[in-house]
Amino acid sequence: MSATRRVKDRATEIVVITGLSGSGKGTVLRAFEDLGYYSVDNLPVDLIPKFADLTKRAVETHRSALVVDAREGSALDRFPAVYRALAAKVTARLLFLEADDESLKRRFSETRRPHPMGLSGVGASIAAERKRLAPVRALADVTINTAGLTVHQLRHMIERQFGESHASSPLAVSVMSFGFRHGVPTDADLVFDVRFLPNPNYVPELRAKTGRHPAVARFIRSYPQTGEFIERVSELLRYLLPHYIAEGKRYLTVAFGCTGGHHRSVMIADDVRSRLVKAGYSVRGSHRDIKKAY
Repeated sequence: MSATRRVKDRATEIVVITGLSGSGKGTVLRAFEDLGYYSVDNLPVDLIPKFADLTKRAVETHRSALVVDAREGSALDRFPAVYRALAAKVTARLLFLEADDESLKRRFSETRRPHPMGLSGVGASIAAERKRLAPVRALADVTINTAGLTVHQLRHMIERQFGESHASSPLAVSVMSFGFRHGVPTDADLVFDVRFLPNPNYVPELRAKTGRHPAVARFIRSYPQTGEFIERVSELLRYLLPHYIAEGKRYLTVAFGCTGGHHRSVMIADDVRSRLVKAGYSVRGSHRDIKKAY
């Protein structure tokens, strides 16, 4: 074998998530998905080498996260050898999740789901699973005890350890305009009604223009309540966004609505978006009813 072939493909990264049932593997897998990893739950052990070969050839899936656990049954006994072979070909990391028995019992009691080991009594199933997973745990690069961690704390721990340093803002913010005449956007988290502002539609020379036109913007800004509203809403959002991030929210859509979605809401959405960008947030803007996004 040549030296070139012995070098790992550093462009391909695979994180294998494993651990005890009830320790939070589903939460962790979703966290990886939000970090941009291609995520697969319960991939059969024998398919891992084939999956690694496919990801090496697909640029869009060069970072992947897989869950492998006791649901594999006896096939799990082959995992240590499969993982060692995987780590010799690509950048692989093994993340093992665990918790104390009482925490696991409480979680199974709350969810009322059966333990995958299927033994009589949750306690016996947990003990059997610990024994079966012992060889896997010994290979772990990272071990996390999730007892006492909230879902949000666990997600933040994953983001800190596995998120790329150049990753974008942990909260994807979208600011949009719309017209109440055409319905309220169903995906909006926060909706502000700006129909209290004077309507440029009743000014003949402004009717055919949108809120992105300087003349329309000047008309709307000529009223003192416009500036005060923009400042108060922007201040509210600057206050709220860090708290949404702290609670683990990944997406936030802020919608401003006027009658037709052409004038007031467009101008307000543009201004608020600009202020949030200056505050350091990555913000997408869109104007639903003038069919223009940016």
